[in-house]
Amino acid sequence: MLRDITLGQYYPADSVIHKLDPRVKLFSTLIYIISLFCFRGVAALATATVFLITVIKLSKVPFKFMVKGLKAIMILMLITAVFNLFLTPGEALVSVWRFTITKEGVTNAVLMAIRLTYLILGTSIMTLTTTPNQLTDGLEKALMPLSKIGVPVHAIAMMMSIALRFIPILIEETDKIMKAQMARGADFESGNLLKKVKSMIPLLVPLFVSAFRRADDLAMAMEARCYNGGEGRTKMKPLRYEGRDRLSYLITWLYLALIILCRIFVPWPQ
Repeated sequence: MLRDITLGQYYPADSVIHKLDPRVKLFSTLIYIISLFCFRGVAALATATVFLITVIKLSKVPFKFMVKGLKAIMILMLITAVFNLFLTPGEALVSVWRFTITKEGVTNAVLMAIRLTYLILGTSIMTLTTTPNQLTDGLEKALMPLSKIGVPVHAIAMMMSIALRFIPILIEETDKIMKAQMARGADFESGNLLKKVKSMIPLLVPLFVSAFRRADDLAMAMEARCYNGGEGRTKMKPLRYEGRDRLSYLITWLYLALIILCRIFVPWPQ
């Protein structure tokens, strides 16, 4: 299960998406997330699906590799679907004891499951096609206007990129600790939910110790190299917009406009 989490991993490939400016990918991901909570119609859903499939094809990241990341949120999707099914008022379809499944609840549950799936796949494309260094530079450039009012833009961008990079490292560390505990006779599978939660406690202490040790080593290494980011720091590969980046911006805006038009003129069937 832990190995299935793809968030924060980088998948090297020679694709158009990999070559895009990180600012373009950050902006496009933000617009895509907004669009997921705007659409409520068959046409808008089809537009988002075609857009997502096209981007995945262009990224040259295997679809099976991306689908692995969905396994980690299956429980969240199930809980969200159940809440929407039973707690949405409307036209009753099935009634069992105090619980009622409504037509509107089924619609909301399906839409929410689709949105969560597309959200994970869409954000995974950005992290799978962007290195931590590129992500830091892109965030810093995108948030640069905030530095005029005293916001430590470089520090924020650095913290976010390091946190994202540490996700796969901590997942691998957790997997190693679990295997070591299981070799000593620990049981993480059997029992009820409360027992499973209690069995995870022995994992937390060594995991936190390992995380703090890694963070301290990284801080010492950066300090030993006299790292000082922010204003005045030069870059080996400065970010520059190219023709494909401007075209990507245009396509992203057209996609958002199309989603809004579909929501207005092609509503969800009643």
